[in-house]
Amino acid sequence: MDDFTLTDSIMNEIRELLINARQRVAVQVNTELLSTYWNVGRIIVEHEQENKERADYGKQTLKQLSKELTKEFGKGFSRSNLQNMRAFYLAYPIYQTLSGKLSWSHYCELLSISDADKRSFYEKESVNSGWSIRELKRQISTSLYERLLLSEGKTNKETVLALAEKGIEMATPLDMIKDPYVFEFLGVPENKPLLESDLEKTLVAQIEKFLLELGRGFMFVGTQQRITLNNTHYYVDMVFYNKILRAYVLIELKTTKLTPEAAGQLNMYLNYYATEVNDEHDNPPIGIILCTDKDSVTAEYALGGLSNTIFASRYVSYIPNKEQLIAQVETVLNEWHKKDWRTL
Repeated sequence: MDDFTLTDSIMNEIRELLINARQRVAVQVNTELLSTYWNVGRIIVEHEQENKERADYGKQTLKQLSKELTKEFGKGFSRSNLQNMRAFYLAYPIYQTLSGKLSWSHYCELLSISDADKRSFYEKESVNSGWSIRELKRQISTSLYERLLLSEGKTNKETVLALAEKGIEMATPLDMIKDPYVFEFLGVPENKPLLESDLEKTLVAQIEKFLLELGRGFMFVGTQQRITLNNTHYYVDMVFYNKILRAYVLIELKTTKLTPEAAGQLNMYLNYYATEVNDEHDNPPIGIILCTDKDSVTAEYALGGLSNTIFASRYVSYIPNKEQLIAQVETVLNEWHKKDWRTL
C-alpha cells in the first residue's frame, strides 16, 4: 500500500468518525433545545395560572421576561419567541410526544396551524418524509392536507383522524394520489397555454421538486420511455418507480382535459409493463393521467372497468386558493355528519 492510498484510508475513517460525531452532537443539541424551550413554556403557563385575576399579567410578564433574558443570555428570547414557547407547551403538554427529528423551527411553523388534526398531520409527515423547514412551509402553503382529503372524493372523520394519527399511509396506490397536484415551482403563469413537451421538459428540469410533490418513495426512471408493439414505437411521457408500493408508476401529461383516448393509451402501456418490464417482486404498475381538468362522468366511463389501476388527477401551476379548499373539505364533512346523524 503506497503513502497516498494509506492517507486516503486514514482520511476516510477520520471523516466518517467526525461526520457521525457531528450528527450525534446536532441531535443532542436539538433535543436539549426542545426540552429547554418546552420547560420555559411550562414555567410561563404555570405562573399565568397562579395569577388569573390579573388580566394583563401574561402580556406584561412576557415583555419583561424578554428584556431580562435577552440582557443576560442574548438572542433567542424575543417576546414572540417566548409566546411560541408558551404555545409549544400548551400544544404539547406531554413532552414525550415531541419528536427529536424535528427542530425548534419546525415546531414554530407547526404552531401556526390552529387545527389540531391538521397540525398533527404535518408533524407526522415532516418526520416520515424528512421535510426541511422550506419543504414544510411549501406543503402548508399548497394545502397538502386539504388536497389529500379531497382526493378520494369521500372525505369523512375517519380519513381526517387517519391522516392526523399516521400521516400518509402508502398501503395502496390510492394513498399516493393528490388532487390537484401543484406545480407552482415551475414559475408558469396561471392560464398560460403550455405544450405537453414543454411541460415535460420543465418538470424534468425541476425533478427534485417534482419528486417532493409526488410524495414518498418515488424514484425517477426517465422520460419518453419507448414501447414497441408490432414494429410501432410508443413513448410513455414519464416513468417512476415507487419503492414503498414496489411498483412502476407511468405518468401521461395532458395539457387538456381528461379524454377516454388518454385512458386507453395508458392502459396499453400498463399492460406492456406488467408483461415485459415487471419482475417477480414488482406489484402491478400504476398509471396517472395528469390533466388540466376532469369531470366525474368522463372519469367514470374512461377509467371504469379497466383491469389496470389508472387515476386521473388535475394539476395547477399556481398555489390553489386555500380558503376555497378548506371550504370544500368542510362541505364534504358536513354532508358526512348529516348522513351519519340520519342513520342514528
